[in-house]
Amino acid sequence: MTSKWLTINNTVAIPRRQIPVLHLSDMMEGIVVQIQQGLRIIQFFGYEAPNGNISVISVLSDDIQNHLTIATAQTERGGRYDSISNSVPAMQLFERNLYEEYGVVPVGHPWLKPVRYGYGTRSAIADYPFYGSSGGEVHETALGPVHGGVTESGHFRFLCHGEDVFNLEIQAGYQHRGVESLFAAGNPMNKSALAESITGDTVIGHVWAHALAMEAMSGVRVSGRAEIIRAIALEFERIAMHLSGLSGISLDIGFLPGASTYGRLRNTVMDTMLLISGCRFGRGLIRPGGVLSDLELRSREQILSIFDAIDRDFEIINEYFFNDPGVQSQLEYMGAVSTEAAWRAGLVGIAAKSSGLPIDARADQPYGVYVKDSIEPVLLKGGDVAARARIRVLETAQSIELLRRWLNMGIMTGSIKEETRLMKADSFVVTIVEGWRGGLTHAAMTGRNSELLHYRVTDPSFHNWIALTLAMRGNGISDFPLCNRSFDLSFSGHDL
Repeated sequence: MTSKWLTINNTVAIPRRQIPVLHLSDMMEGIVVQIQQGLRIIQFFGYEAPNGNISVISVLSDDIQNHLTIATAQTERGGRYDSISNSVPAMQLFERNLYEEYGVVPVGHPWLKPVRYGYGTRSAIADYPFYGSSGGEVHETALGPVHGGVTESGHFRFLCHGEDVFNLEIQAGYQHRGVESLFAAGNPMNKSALAESITGDTVIGHVWAHALAMEAMSGVRVSGRAEIIRAIALEFERIAMHLSGLSGISLDIGFLPGASTYGRLRNTVMDTMLLISGCRFGRGLIRPGGVLSDLELRSREQILSIFDAIDRDFEIINEYFFNDPGVQSQLEYMGAVSTEAAWRAGLVGIAAKSSGLPIDARADQPYGVYVKDSIEPVLLKGGDVAARARIRVLETAQSIELLRRWLNMGIMTGSIKEETRLMKADSFVVTIVEGWRGGLTHAAMTGRNSELLHYRVTDPSFHNWIALTLAMRGNGISDFPLCNRSFDLSFSGHDL
């Protein structure tokens, strides 16, 4: 069955005619078989074919062989197929999304509910069918969609017995903006600012994935100099957001030295990004063909000096944080997600690595400078808040070492920006970048006149919101803020 699937590589465009066309039931069976063999689903989406039918594309990642597998199938709008979500829980959200967009029914799906609520259906959010239970001692608690502070809109519904949480259901869709349709409108080469705005804390991750897609489609080869600058910016973003997460965890448990120190270090990292891009968030740096700002030797020396100081303070606060009994008593065994549950749910990034799954696109599906400078994913098996905090520390230390290696490389040659060309006709490409939350995936498809037919984005939060649900089961409702902070997920990345 799986022999009919095509093997492709990350960031390599292929002619669409090479993608094998299967019967939808055969494709779903192939997904089950491959996941049983250790592959992961990373893309599953539909688009309207010229004949009016719905073409469904599936892409899985083989993290051992470092390649992807792909197949497509066609069905009519409103068609039906047997759901595989009961045997492959990682598919449940993908199947729901296909149903929401094109009415293709996954028969037997255990949780066929709205995902994002497209335009024109906003009023239906009030009618969301929450899971319920009866009993005199069972009650529901609602939180959101409007929250205190500067945060995204999303609704949390707790089903509780006293203070104990039986189930947490997360209702998204309030941040839906129609991002994917905006990519297909106008010149796709000019959509870098849109990619940077998918979710504001993953600017570099998403804009790099978009640039890789455009470069693959137009046959542009980026210089090693530009690749190194891109990777430096990505690791800057990873360090800054991991420090932000550690500061937030410290604040939620009342550990003020950690909240202030991690927060200060995060601001220093973001201020240092100004030496690379002129923007604390890295906006305007990466564009198809390379980068718009060079990194001179003097700036590199200045960055190295700044990170020497950051590293010293980072080690001191880590020692204080992870050896404080009061801190550890609040983090250990809190919100644990087992390795098996993480695998079955399809988790990525911090959520996966803290539960013992070595999933990291920089190692599994290498791109850019990571093809030569391979990394070893950091890994823990606790799966609790303590593990998710420590993963941030380990990844931050790893990223600082990568920065030192690249910044000490001496004179870098090559142009920082190559001219882009017309995109290849009738082509398809998948690009995967390891953002700070985890692997994010972009897919692009062109038509016979090189026009962009379809663009698809899957943010790590699309995979990982279910992890918060799993983590809250059996915990007290007062544990929610800390569990939520430890995953630090994005509604805008999920809702698009």
